[in-house]
Amino acid sequence: MGTERQSALRPTPKEPQRIALGIEGSANKIGVGIVKEDGSILANVRKTFVPPLGSGFLPKETAQHHQQHAVGLIRQALEEARLSPRDLSVVCYTKGPGMGAPLRSAAVAARTFALLYELPLVGVNHCIGHIEMGRLVTGAENPVVLYVSGGNTQVISYSDQCYRIFGETIDIAVGNCLDRFARVVKLSNDPSPGYNIEQAAKMGSRFVELPYVVKGMDVSFTGLLSSVEREVVKMNKGTTDFSREDLCFSMQETIFAMLVEVTERAMAHCGERDVLVVGGVGCNLRLQQMMDMMVAQRGGRAFCTDERFCIDNGAMIAWAGLLEFMHTGATPFKETWCTQRFRTDQVHVSWRQ
Repeated sequence: MGTERQSALRPTPKEPQRIALGIEGSANKIGVGIVKEDGSILANVRKTFVPPLGSGFLPKETAQHHQQHAVGLIRQALEEARLSPRDLSVVCYTKGPGMGAPLRSAAVAARTFALLYELPLVGVNHCIGHIEMGRLVTGAENPVVLYVSGGNTQVISYSDQCYRIFGETIDIAVGNCLDRFARVVKLSNDPSPGYNIEQAAKMGSRFVELPYVVKGMDVSFTGLLSSVEREVVKMNKGTTDFSREDLCFSMQETIFAMLVEVTERAMAHCGERDVLVVGGVGCNLRLQQMMDMMVAQRGGRAFCTDERFCIDNGAMIAWAGLLEFMHTGATPFKETWCTQRFRTDQVHVSWRQ
């Protein structure tokens, strides 16, 4: 009897926390992150493919870059986290959307690593990775999300276990627009075109009127890009007194005003007061400032992150994949392919109530 009583009083040993390794490679960055079940980020390393001045990153060259760095980054992440592969619970990778060849390179690295160490695999939607990482590091509970990156521009809100898209670009993404503009005005790709536009814009003093295209909840950037390219031609011919810095300033002000407008409209529609800005363009301090001003007027809060988590990274894939793994299990191995088209609203968000 006494032995039974002592056994009942003995504390039950805690289950070890699950740990995920995530590999992101949808565009010009290859990243590896390791995250624990409690949200602790143990490692988050990456390498960026920087193309020569005046050119963008091509799929073949970008894929080769990822293939060269994937193994080294996995090793580096494990060393930083002080873990061995046997300590991991699951391997997560970006299933899509993104560029085909870079996506395949990251997916092959994830499948190979998982097979070597007999670990389950989870394919992650890139956009969901951004959202869940933003929610984790900022503490935002149920914000309207502005997702702005090189390949995506969406205004998103959660409802009934789905991230629903309320507005998006109808042509090119905002990051793509800024990258192409940077090439026209001969700004460097190092560390990124968007960053260099932001620095140049701080020295601009004159506003050049450019097309402002908002169609309901959607935005369009191709007309704006064509217009500013014509202004660059005039500037190069010396037929105008606008500077390159003025054009950078005008591009940012016009584009970000469009994004703030559609975000505010989504807030009003959804009855939400908070906004979370994610994606690589979300690092821009001017965009964050404009968003903060709008949200403050509505009595809410703007949640933003820095380049560690705004820019594509492996930790966001590890965290989103771990959430999915804990609620719905692993992706069947025969379904661990990748796709260039994988919409945010196609994912069943099983981990949110």
